[in-house]
Amino acid sequence: MKYSLYITLILFVFNLNVTNAQQGTVEIYEDDKITELLRLKTMLSKENKLSDGFTIQLYYGELKQANTIIKDYQKSRALWKATIEYETPNYKVWVGNFVTRLEADRALLEIQKEFPNAFVFRPDRRN
Repeated sequence: MKYSLYITLILFVFNLNVTNAQQGTVEIYEDDKITELLRLKTMLSKENKLSDGFTIQLYYGELKQANTIIKDYQKSRALWKATIEYETPNYKVWVGNFVTRLEADRALLEIQKEFPNAFVFRPDRRN
């Protein structure tokens, strides 16, 4: 008798859990601006504009020579994006946006084969 009461009680509790399960649907209303912000954040992350990363500098000086250097770099096996930055009164040729110093150093080894004066630094991100 005692065992049958326990078995009945256990079956009752188990049955109670099964029969009280709920099902439903969830609807999410998302503003289109959220999607645009996520796209913008992804783009900025890829360009390393959201963190303090490392860059390789190829040149510092006059615009004419900076243009020559960047063209030479782009003719080579340019794996990383190069830009010309202006800092009064000189122009700089920067290559890449690297998250870690190790990534920048590895790229530097390749770049120094054609640009031996290149060096790694952490730029002041003002934009």
